[in-house]
Amino acid sequence: MPGPYGPLFEFLTTRFADRVVLTLKEIEDVLGFALPPAARTEAAWWTTSDSVANEHAGSWTRANRTATPNMRAMTVLFERSAFSRVR
Repeated sequence: MPGPYGPLFEFLTTRFADRVVLTLKEIEDVLGFALPPAARTEAAWWTTSDSVANEHAGSWTRANRTATPNMRAMTVLFERSAFSRVR
């Protein structure tokens, strides 16, 4: 996946675990740049499913993951979708 959020896509697709929890700082380290302010204050930034309109969401939806933010802890749970776990 090209674009600025491609490194997050690559990171998530190479993880074997069905559940990956990352701090916002760890996500920024993977990306190589600071997340926008909305990523720190609005849970909807993470829970959007419109990966066409929101390039950042494509990085986890194309990796067959959902994103569940914990705004208080400043972490995000990336969970592999149930569909992709069925073999």
